[in-house]
Amino acid sequence: MTLNQNNDVLLKAFEDTKTSQSNFIITRLDQHVFIKFSKEKQHFWSPQLHLEIDEIDDNSSLLHGLFGPSPTVWTMFMFFHFIVAGLFIAFGIWAYTNWSLKQSYTIQLSLMLLMVVVWVTLYFAGHIGKASSKNDMQILNDFMYDVIKSQS
Repeated sequence: MTLNQNNDVLLKAFEDTKTSQSNFIITRLDQHVFIKFSKEKQHFWSPQLHLEIDEIDDNSSLLHGLFGPSPTVWTMFMFFHFIVAGLFIAFGIWAYTNWSLKQSYTIQLSLMLLMVVVWVTLYFAGHIGKASSKNDMQILNDFMYDVIKSQS
């Protein structure tokens, strides 16, 4: 969204808010601001808000925002998906080898099916976590708007 304020003023406002409140952890790196819940209020599915505030001219700036999971949770889920995909392929190769040798491959097909079930479970777990974080995302969004409005 376009804001009628200089980006340095907005970035400074977020940096100043870091010490005046204790509900959020605010980290700034160049034009990027990361807002997440304090350690006491965080849970496994807690989202964070990544803001990028770019300068358009001396009196206006462009704000880009992205809600996302904690990098630790994101990395863990990607790791699990990679492991499940790798095992699915390995069991498929094993099943093909047994089929070409005219041996039983029922166990391998069963394990491949299990990997599909695990993947679907991971998929729905991610969606449940995302849905459970909607209130937290709204709280982060309201906080962002409060800081921006305080500079108007």
